[in-house]
Amino acid sequence: MKNLTLFVAALLLTATTLSSQAQDNNGSSRPHSKFYLKAAGGYFFSVSPGQFPNVGPYPPQDLRTQYNPTNPSHPLDTISRKVLTGSYGEGVRGGLTFGYNINKYLSVEGTFNYFSSRKNLMTRQQTLLAGTTTQLGHVESRGHVNAVDFAPSLVVSPGYEKINPYVRFGVVVPLWGRLYIETDASQTSAVPAGLPVPPGSQIFTTINRKEEVKPNATIGFQGALGVSFMLSDRFDIFVEAEYRNVPVRSKSKEITRYEEVNTLVASNGTPIRELSRRNLNDLSVAERNTEYVTILDQNSNTPVNQQGAKVIYKDENRPSNDLKSYINIGGLGANAGIKFRL
Repeated sequence: MKNLTLFVAALLLTATTLSSQAQDNNGSSRPHSKFYLKAAGGYFFSVSPGQFPNVGPYPPQDLRTQYNPTNPSHPLDTISRKVLTGSYGEGVRGGLTFGYNINKYLSVEGTFNYFSSRKNLMTRQQTLLAGTTTQLGHVESRGHVNAVDFAPSLVVSPGYEKINPYVRFGVVVPLWGRLYIETDASQTSAVPAGLPVPPGSQIFTTINRKEEVKPNATIGFQGALGVSFMLSDRFDIFVEAEYRNVPVRSKSKEITRYEEVNTLVASNGTPIRELSRRNLNDLSVAERNTEYVTILDQNSNTPVNQQGAKVIYKDENRPSNDLKSYINIGGLGANAGIKFRL
């Protein structure tokens, strides 16, 4: 933090010096407009990947197991396990900038950006029947981020006419954002005792759901190195390399799409009939809504039981609680765009 403060102070001192020099420099061949607009687009890459947060009860792992019904004391064996890492900073970004030239060396900008990350595999679990390729269970979740932010910044340049390099630095204030998680799951299970069904039949359950995670308010940092090329007295084009660091904490989560179907199937997998179905409106408040906290204790609304895919909480009529998770929507990217002087 001390080095960052000294760096910013040095840049401000340089900008002040250049501003003073500009008062005595009238050699420009063309007038400089005070206000300008910029439109840009680019692609960002992850530079600080980390472990993804849990998706409900599922850790960020790619896990393959096998079920051995002949070994009741240890029926589940691990075939392979891999920790899933990555970042939500990789994706496309577009922005509209409003700028003001203090002088030919110094300007201030305010940029509104829209960002959409690539989809990331957050968890995957597969269970096979031992010695076969028969799949007994499968869970796979993928997540991506959409966000809108405002980025005020200071731009310092030598003020050249035709080709003008520059340095830009400032902060990032997210205005809106969502982490969307889509999960597909399936499971084959035994028929409950007492249910009149054909011999050898099983229950096949499929679940499809979508969750939206809302963030807490936060602030990040951004800096860029670029160069602009004059096309005319009104237009420039520019390219730049930009770095962003925007850590985000989870605040709450809501399930916005849910469909669960339980089907009775024959021993060969042929569907016999649908047994039950649950939709979004069938979920309890605790199943549908989650509030994230830093500590879970005896007063937290946590699960106490489970019936099939339905999770039972201490209080079904208020949001459940889970531990906060952290993601970063920053990264290193390249932008290109056009500048129009008003």
